[in-house]
Amino acid sequence: MQASSDRGVNGTPTERRVAALLEEMTLEETAAQLGSVNADKLIDENGELDDEAVDEHLSNGIGHLTRIGGEGSLSPTEAAERTNELQASLRDETRLGIPAIPHEECLSGYMGPEGTTFPQMIGMASTWSPELLESVTDTIRDQLEAIGTAHALSPVLDVARDLRWGRVEETFGEDPYLVAAMACGYVDGLQGDGDGVSATLKHFVGHSAGEGGKNRSSVNLGRRELRETHMFPFEAAIRTADAESVMNAYHDIDGVPCASDEWLLTDVLRGEWGFDGTVVSDYYSVEFLRSEHGVAADEREAGVAALEAGVDVELPYTDCYGEHLVDAVEAGELAEETVTEAARRVLTAKARKGLLDDSTVDPETAAEPFGTDEARAVTERAARESMTLLKNEGDLLPLVSEETDSVAVVGPKADDAQELMGDYAYPAHYPEEEVELEATTPLDAVHERSDEYGFEVLYEQGCTTTGPETDEFDAAANAAADADVALAFVGARSAVDFSDSDKERVNKPSVATSGEGCDVVDLGLPGVQRDLVERVHETGTPVVVVVVSGKPHSLEWIAETVPAVVQAWLPGERGGEGVAATLFGEHNPCGHLPVSIPRTVGQLPVHYNRKPNTANEEYVYTESDPLYPFGHGLSYTDFEYGDLSLSTDELPPAGTITAAVTVENTGDTAGDDVVQLYASAENPDQARPVQELVGFERVSLEPGETKRVSFEVDASQLAYHDRDFDLTVEAGPYEFRVGHSAAEVAATATFEVTGTKEVPRTSRTYFTETDVANVE
Repeated sequence: MQASSDRGVNGTPTERRVAALLEEMTLEETAAQLGSVNADKLIDENGELDDEAVDEHLSNGIGHLTRIGGEGSLSPTEAAERTNELQASLRDETRLGIPAIPHEECLSGYMGPEGTTFPQMIGMASTWSPELLESVTDTIRDQLEAIGTAHALSPVLDVARDLRWGRVEETFGEDPYLVAAMACGYVDGLQGDGDGVSATLKHFVGHSAGEGGKNRSSVNLGRRELRETHMFPFEAAIRTADAESVMNAYHDIDGVPCASDEWLLTDVLRGEWGFDGTVVSDYYSVEFLRSEHGVAADEREAGVAALEAGVDVELPYTDCYGEHLVDAVEAGELAEETVTEAARRVLTAKARKGLLDDSTVDPETAAEPFGTDEARAVTERAARESMTLLKNEGDLLPLVSEETDSVAVVGPKADDAQELMGDYAYPAHYPEEEVELEATTPLDAVHERSDEYGFEVLYEQGCTTTGPETDEFDAAANAAADADVALAFVGARSAVDFSDSDKERVNKPSVATSGEGCDVVDLGLPGVQRDLVERVHETGTPVVVVVVSGKPHSLEWIAETVPAVVQAWLPGERGGEGVAATLFGEHNPCGHLPVSIPRTVGQLPVHYNRKPNTANEEYVYTESDPLYPFGHGLSYTDFEYGDLSLSTDELPPAGTITAAVTVENTGDTAGDDVVQLYASAENPDQARPVQELVGFERVSLEPGETKRVSFEVDASQLAYHDRDFDLTVEAGPYEFRVGHSAAEVAATATFEVTGTKEVPRTSRTYFTETDVANVE
């Protein structure tokens, strides 16, 4: 499958070719390009095509093929074969022979059989390395392209601040700048130079801000917060990474469902930002205009509303588009030009991906990118670099092998491969199916070290993730009492829950309490896991708690009691290796939190860049500060910062300023630090966040080595929406702060913006340029 480099400039061959196709199309064929069909409707129980279903759904052509490999549970070879057969049917059996766009899910790796599962995105965000994420998605792209996929429904750009929401694990955290930077790394790797797989930015917009932290619930945000926090990552990824697709969110914003919001999907997305790709619906969200929001009387009305708002393609299958759009045009309820323009965008996407020239792949080579040493190495590196050391009292970690004769391993997350996966990993998405996993659990990896270092491993699970049983507590405590150190692996199970509410399910042994549809009211460890840790702690054996979870749990008792805590997130199929390498000092932890971890759920919101009155006001029973702040992450070595110097103390409103700081590794172990730069307006004319991340750089330092990190910040990065709602750089005093986290500031420097200036959207700067230089 060969992609076209033609980006669709006026009068190009692509535009002429698409125009010629549209000229030939009947209304039914044009509308068909806006629809889709999923694997369940096309593939029988034997994994073969259902010829009658193919004739029924593809006779007029189709826009997208939905998850042929993933939903069809096909091997890479079979996925390539079925995709080729469907494309051949479209080419040979339809009047115009237009192929489809096959799409798949790939949030933490291709969500299908044999796909490599990388750390969930909250873990990738903890690396603070867009470059590493680009390597991850470059690997994902190879696997997707091999099976004939041209479009992917990732990444998630939702800014996560209500941690009760189950999908926090899918995000890059709480800060719009970090989310934007990581998202651009994801897009760059997946799309390549434009010849790769189209990335889909989702969920546009504000999906993480639903009432009560519930998935799909209503969102009520002020216009500034909507623009400056939730829209910013989408705007940055569209303008700087040329993301090729956007997906609408399920919810309504102030009463207007995103799937029918013309201001959002057309005026802002296309008008202001110049987006020229395709807008695809979140699965079933067009029909939800009728059944969930109640703003449409029937499927036809829902389809018309979504299309007129700017949704080009209905996913996962045609329900409210297709014949409903044809009928609406014929009844005078919908302009035919609206259908044509959406089809033009879909056909242009097909042309750009080379599908109009050759939509086939080679099944004989489809399996080659799967299970490779290269893919294994990338996922192992990602797992290691996502490990975040939260506490290390008395330097308990790393474990010293010659001083350790026995290690107790307890907890429900120690020896279950599925417990390492995020909700959009194939095994987690289909928890009831028998899925073969080639994964390294923490217990596996600890056993490998025991053979190498000569210590004994005493394993007792102790409890399940959500069940109430404590029968195994004594066995776990006895194992801990007989060991030199106890490793407790705890956390929430992740999956997607589309089932009806069942309150009794929380008493079952292993129920998902993180992931899509798994929203919670309590951020503590589910089930009796905290009681297990307490029981093990009572033995007097030092306890290391390893949190293997996509949920940022409130761990105040554990943090105050046990000497060491490692946040491992959901580290993917090589996650056990990443955990063990960190615990035994083969890897120096370098992860930093992309979210603030609260002491209790009642502290929310607790994100670092709240406004002053919210950040400083305290409750009766707890302080305002989080348990662990945004950006926090310890190391097995120490880093010392010098003074923060500025290139000028007066910044014109259309100029740039460079902030520089030296960083020295003062310990005796090589390590990486994430240098974080924050900006604060000293006396703005609006209530503004106490500080905002404007730059970061990950720096590798040998013992005794010093490097100088420079941040070139454009004045437009300090802009916010003024009282007339214009994006404006305001005159006045500002402060830069550099540090190890949002709370641990090492140095500050002040400067003055010398004038007030509106920022043209076409000349806005989104990211800080950084430079790292050796210091002799």
